[in-house]
Amino acid sequence: MNGAEAIVKSLEEEGVEHLFGILGGAILDVYDVLYKHGPRHILTRHEQSAAHAAAGYARASGKVGVCMATSGPGATNLVTGIADAYIDSVPMVALTGQVPTFMIGNDAFQEADIIGITMPITKYNFQIKSPDDIPLTIKSAFEIASTRRQGPVLVDLPKDTQQAELKHKFKYPAEVKLPGYKVVVGSGHPLRLKEAAKLLLNSERPMIMAGGGVIASNASKELLTLAESLGIPVTTTLMGKGVFPEDHPLSLGMVGMHGRKTANLMISTCDVLLAIGCRFSDRVTANVEYFAPDAKIIHADIDPSEIGKNVSVDVPIVGDSRLILKNLIEITEKLKNKEKAEWNKRLREFKKEFAPEYDYDEVPIKPQRVIKELNALIDDKTIITTEVGQCQMWAAHYLNIKNPRTFISSGGLGTMGAGFPYAIGAKVARPECKVIDVGSEGSFLMTGQDMATCIEEKIPVTVLLLDNRYLGMVKQWQDLFYDKRRSHTYLGESPDFVKYADAFGAKGIKVEHPDEIKPALIEAMNSDTAHIIDVLVDPHEHVLPMVKAGGRLNQMIEKR
Repeated sequence: MNGAEAIVKSLEEEGVEHLFGILGGAILDVYDVLYKHGPRHILTRHEQSAAHAAAGYARASGKVGVCMATSGPGATNLVTGIADAYIDSVPMVALTGQVPTFMIGNDAFQEADIIGITMPITKYNFQIKSPDDIPLTIKSAFEIASTRRQGPVLVDLPKDTQQAELKHKFKYPAEVKLPGYKVVVGSGHPLRLKEAAKLLLNSERPMIMAGGGVIASNASKELLTLAESLGIPVTTTLMGKGVFPEDHPLSLGMVGMHGRKTANLMISTCDVLLAIGCRFSDRVTANVEYFAPDAKIIHADIDPSEIGKNVSVDVPIVGDSRLILKNLIEITEKLKNKEKAEWNKRLREFKKEFAPEYDYDEVPIKPQRVIKELNALIDDKTIITTEVGQCQMWAAHYLNIKNPRTFISSGGLGTMGAGFPYAIGAKVARPECKVIDVGSEGSFLMTGQDMATCIEEKIPVTVLLLDNRYLGMVKQWQDLFYDKRRSHTYLGESPDFVKYADAFGAKGIKVEHPDEIKPALIEAMNSDTAHIIDVLVDPHEHVLPMVKAGGRLNQMIEKR
């Protein structure tokens, strides 16, 4: 067995069923093995799409996503997707070809120091110089990517390592011991848990803010149980959207810069805040000086480095979200719960007063109306991905998502072009689901070439474009904060997306009137062919309310 065969065999032993990538000379030996056997390989049309598709696969399935590229530009094209996965804590293993070991450092053809380049944006990276190290290294990569705070790991594969014969019989390890990396699934310090439980029970205005870590730990059931048993309202971050059913009476929707007004007002007046599985990003807190100013803050997270990093914390709890919630449930069940009638009355009043408005019949179409029609059609077997920009925030603010792993969006990096390949990966991971990418023409065109991947690989996803012919979110900022100086945000009238879809063999539908939205969605969602629905929306509509950067959550911009 040579190194290339050992790599593919290791992926098979790890249970990998799918991987996304593009081949080239430095990774050709691995692809030669894939010609004979191995996981299903999805040939994307750009390496960035391969990385994002692997991330979408991981987030939809809960498994580790895998992407692969050749050396040099192939590897560097993965970087944006790797960085996106890193900041959003997505488990991924990226395999890259490399020039032969004896040529490393000589500026050989298509050489790039991908180890050095990705060091700040991976949990760890490896360069394998002996084929006998392949099984242990691949096992280690998957172990690191999928445990503790999840994230991407890169494995660099010099060409001579792929070609050399193993000196020893291939043996894939059942487990690995990594010096300095202990996989301890913490459940929270008992004294801190008891302190947190008492704060929640004795408070008059408690809240829970749940992030992506709750989804990663599969803790939706425990979150629902705790919230219902104590009558505590729940808001989520963008990454946590779907972890708590948004049609639930205790749901506040998303918090933050583009969060719902009810969530922002209540978090600004709560007296105890349990923040779990989140990192207090600036898009959530706005000005930290005024974030939850009256609250005792309990911060529970698997990564101790996040606790106290952005927001001062009264009760720190380190551990896995599911185990922490489970322990809090057990403790609070033994103690008397203080009635919170006034707080929950305020919740009901705010939700009624500040409910999002969907009912618009104007032409050009209002984006709110598009989301209303989509809301009515999604079910437990629907996955929504988003591009980045106004389209993302229309979806995040207005869609009611009820289940975890059914809303996938780029959070910390805010990567335009990520939503479409996310959708490809999600559909491969969960083919029984309908997958819709809520996008815009500006973001979609950054990776739109991978419509070819959808057609050739028979991956029927729907791209729903909120088409305003602008880089919409940047234009919104220009309108609100730069006296409407729209510098270089108008995209023009090209392309015609119906013809664009047709060129790939997909189906394109143009929607210009509100009553055309629903039929177009039904046709696309029930088709076995990829679709682009090009909805011409009002180019002057802003996603409001919003919080000005550096502002306060309780001071939202509501009108232009």
